[in-house]
Amino acid sequence: MQHKDELGDIPKEGTFTVKFETSVGDIVIEVNRAWAPRGAHRFKELIDAGYYNDCRFFRVVPNFVVQFGMSGNPITGRDWDRIFRDDPVAQSNRRGYVTFATSGPDSRTTQLFINLNNNANLDSMGFAPIGKVIEGLHVVDSINPEYGEQPNQQLIKESGNEYLKREFPRLDYIKRVTLLSETKP
Repeated sequence: MQHKDELGDIPKEGTFTVKFETSVGDIVIEVNRAWAPRGAHRFKELIDAGYYNDCRFFRVVPNFVVQFGMSGNPITGRDWDRIFRDDPVAQSNRRGYVTFATSGPDSRTTQLFINLNNNANLDSMGFAPIGKVIEGLHVVDSINPEYGEQPNQQLIKESGNEYLKREFPRLDYIKRVTLLSETKP
């Protein structure tokens, strides 16, 4: 079954698994299209485009979230800086669940976070998980939190990794992301 909207035909069923090779180890995420079809579709597009390769974990709030998804290359960031519609929240923001960040209704673009705790309070705010960490949650827990929320998102947008490497040299980062498997309905 397909769902037609501004992104074209979006699969509503099936799963795919991706491996994040990071500066602190590997993380494997399983995405379930039924949980959030639009979010899963955008994430797959971004993975296929290599968007997350060399992205920094720019926001790490202990006992809350690890956030990533701002391109290290400002041109790539601008190319993908287009919003897509929300999905209804079908799963709770549990520890290890992966969710697109949003600044309000229908404002998702490329940024995601991994819940470090059970954050059910985010459910009523429209944060719809797309998948969960199935391997490497201990790696997520070891991502460097020393800079907290200090990196300025506007400066990341303007200067990418140049700014982040200069001002926050010990940020952990994603080396590359690869698709491991995909099941289609």
